[in-house]
Amino acid sequence: MADKRLFLLDGHALIYRAHFAFIARPLMNSKGWNVSAVQGFMRTVWDLMQNEKPTHLAVVFDPKGGTFRNEKFDAYKANREAQPEDITFALPWVHKIVEAMNIPVVIVPNYEADDVIGTLAKQAEKVGYTTYMVTPDKDFGQLVSDHVLLYKPSKGGEPAEIWGPKEVCERWGIQRVEQVIDILGLMGDAVDNIPGLPGIGEKTATKLLEEFGSVENLLANADKLKGKQQEIVKTHHEKATLSKWLATIEINAPVQFDERKFEIEPFNREELIDIFKELEFKSLAEAILKSPLAGGPAFQPAPKAAPGKVATPPKPVSNTGTQGNLFDEAVMAEQSTELPPPQDSQFHTRGTHTIENTDHSYHLADTPVKRAELVALLKKAKAISYDSETTALEAPQADLVGFSFAVKTFEAWYVPIPADRKEAQGIVDEFREIFEDEKIVKIGQNIKYDAVVLKNYDCELRGPYWDTMLAHYLLEPELRHNMNYMAETLLNYSPVKIEELIGAKGAKQGNMRDVPLDKIKEYAAEDADVTLRLRDVLKPKLEEGGNQLVKLFEEVETPLVKVLADIEHAGVRIDPDFLKEYSGELAVQIVALEEKILQEAGFHFNIASPKQVGETLFDRLKLPYPGKKMKSGQYSTDEEILSELALNHPICADILSHRGLMKLKSTYVDALPTLVNPRTGRVHSSFNQALVASGRLSSQNPNLQNIPIRTAEGRKVREAFVPRDKDHLILSADYSQIELRLIAEISEDEAMLEAFQKGLDIHTATAAGVYGVALDQVTSEQRRAAKTVNFSIIYGAGASNLSQQLGIKRTEAKELIDNYFREYSGLRSYMTRIVEYARANGYVETMLGRRRYLRDINSGNGMMRSMSERVAINTPIQGSAADLIKVAMINIREAMRKGNFKSQMILQVHDELVFDVRKDELNELKPLIVEKMQSALPNLKVPILAEVGVGENWLEAH
Repeated sequence: MADKRLFLLDGHALIYRAHFAFIARPLMNSKGWNVSAVQGFMRTVWDLMQNEKPTHLAVVFDPKGGTFRNEKFDAYKANREAQPEDITFALPWVHKIVEAMNIPVVIVPNYEADDVIGTLAKQAEKVGYTTYMVTPDKDFGQLVSDHVLLYKPSKGGEPAEIWGPKEVCERWGIQRVEQVIDILGLMGDAVDNIPGLPGIGEKTATKLLEEFGSVENLLANADKLKGKQQEIVKTHHEKATLSKWLATIEINAPVQFDERKFEIEPFNREELIDIFKELEFKSLAEAILKSPLAGGPAFQPAPKAAPGKVATPPKPVSNTGTQGNLFDEAVMAEQSTELPPPQDSQFHTRGTHTIENTDHSYHLADTPVKRAELVALLKKAKAISYDSETTALEAPQADLVGFSFAVKTFEAWYVPIPADRKEAQGIVDEFREIFEDEKIVKIGQNIKYDAVVLKNYDCELRGPYWDTMLAHYLLEPELRHNMNYMAETLLNYSPVKIEELIGAKGAKQGNMRDVPLDKIKEYAAEDADVTLRLRDVLKPKLEEGGNQLVKLFEEVETPLVKVLADIEHAGVRIDPDFLKEYSGELAVQIVALEEKILQEAGFHFNIASPKQVGETLFDRLKLPYPGKKMKSGQYSTDEEILSELALNHPICADILSHRGLMKLKSTYVDALPTLVNPRTGRVHSSFNQALVASGRLSSQNPNLQNIPIRTAEGRKVREAFVPRDKDHLILSADYSQIELRLIAEISEDEAMLEAFQKGLDIHTATAAGVYGVALDQVTSEQRRAAKTVNFSIIYGAGASNLSQQLGIKRTEAKELIDNYFREYSGLRSYMTRIVEYARANGYVETMLGRRRYLRDINSGNGMMRSMSERVAINTPIQGSAADLIKVAMINIREAMRKGNFKSQMILQVHDELVFDVRKDELNELKPLIVEKMQSALPNLKVPILAEVGVGENWLEAH
């Protein structure tokens, strides 16, 4: 066998990965079984077998109970949460399917799967095999060599990654793969409860290894360290030695690599049919039973995959259609009363058409004459499809490598752009009259990105936009909207993948500038062509959805692209000195809290270990445990449990505060300065317009929606967001109680409408009605409870949840809810009506016609049905609030442009807009912003209010 390729799968890790990949939308069969983990795991196995064509294969699982590491350190992995019930359900089914496929299952008592995989990999390497360790766990990097590779399975539509020694060393910033163990020994591993050295993170560990090379050498030369670092190393040297030992994967486990046993063999077809029938698998079953190993065509080995790349991208199969009986007599019928789901976003058929078998005419415009001819052609077009190739995923720091155009399907042009900035600017200027022509429709896929990149060259992409991503988002909000997915599902066409040009994501991925011109021409021109073809398919689908959907696309989502492009390009200035100082303050608070917690306990324990926290609180301090132990026997110490105890037991409140401060420091205060764009000195958040099914915007790098505001410490992060210079101020404009106002509008509840129309404080009015007292007799405690009820009810909270939030008995919470619905009877009627509408139609709509499809609204599974009912109630409210602020943003931008204001809109967070305002424009701009926000949705019964604040930073303005 010339090319011996052994694939060893980390069973538990891959099952967990599959389970959490579907956690938001689990795959349920008609029996109410959650088959997500089984389906996801087997999809990984099948994709790997199809695309990588292993010659030998095995799945390795952890044994029950502990391992030899627990004998030396009983706290090893002690802080892990109990195994989810759905994984416990999945494991025996996975074993059955794997065994029916005649794939060896390897379990060695007292040794983790890591050790077994490591041992087998090294044994196979000695007899001429290339071994791929299939796992998402990067700790396996310590085992990598030229013939033992780390195979990280595909995730979220991205291809698999293969790491060799170079990739591992680049990931960790080390010289030798063996130093992965030293890194883990120094920094520890919270997941496995490996202690490491206190205060030593990955960056510090890397620096120490650069100087000392290993844990042992560091400990031997601790005197060369200074200050606190020396003290830590000398005091905790035993922890470092122990941690390195715990992190070391054993390669001499009692297991033997058997070439014959691990060789790929034909499947047991009858067993698989029975299993798939029981699980109600269809598409995956069809794919597997069609395979050569079940009696199909010859099974040919794939070309060997090099580190950093996969030989062939994954080819998922369709779950639609019922042609053919692949199950002999065992025909599987889908006995389900559920509404049919939208096209499966996880697994779909690869298009049968490609650039190789499709007639096309793609041209290169690489000379002044050819570019001039192209400009002349484009000037005559009413609409052009446009796409840009760049050097970066983040538009504000991307340089153009080239751009492509299409005016009719199957024909396109590519214009290469050199790295020299002056030459590049010159070529952009040649096409400026096209880009800035207000009459030419610009068609694009995520056209906001292309617009921001052109802004880097002082060029505006003007004219009406037509974004295929946004059109698909409105039609199928729950699905993926990338071009490849849409092309495969709507055009039966598989475009060239970028990984085929520059390699898989990771340290080894190349740059578009390195791609040969003939290849990039075909790839880039195809992008413009396919985008045009998608527009031709999506446009009639939008029109079939009705005038309201077309209006939402043309008057809200499409013009919003230009607003968000301006915001992303502008960015926001942050104060790194403030963040550095605040980080130090938080560090002091964290240490003080740790000392206080240990003093309250009366003994030392690891505050970062949930297991030790549970034992401390409930075994040693004998606090009442308000729940059931997890299956592992551990106590849960999550926020819900600790919050319930916090009022009467200060140590619980302090532990919660400690966790909050730790997260605040690492996730926001220390991370924000790393996101500053070196070109602009500003943070440029990227806004996702086609991600959240409700219509809400989200953002990343940083995720502005998650900046904490509930605590004073969290709110203080906003102090770091400052105006561009001394001539500007930060202005914050925030909708007041917008979701409550909109639910009053949508439900037409008379009492709630009247309260808003009279300008009453809604929470005080609610308290007066619920508690049966006069408005001026409402206490602060009653108002607080009413506020909690107001916001909880629209999110589907019941008596149990409300009792925990308010710290009252469940019977009291139920009485509060009953009184609430007696006061606001129209609200209860609305909830009943909207759920009935969803059951009849399979979707709900916002005030502007945005649809949310609810595939589980008629499910036989009570949990899934209840979840869909809550979404049905909330979506019209939350989605209408999203539509409202989008319209306001569009109108404000238009008014600011007409008024020639120099101030800029720089952030959008939930129901708030933030502006970098010139001081001399402030008095004129404030009322303009308020008016546009309050009038975004006209002719409402309930008044919409926006509140404005101004300050030297975001916190001061809010």
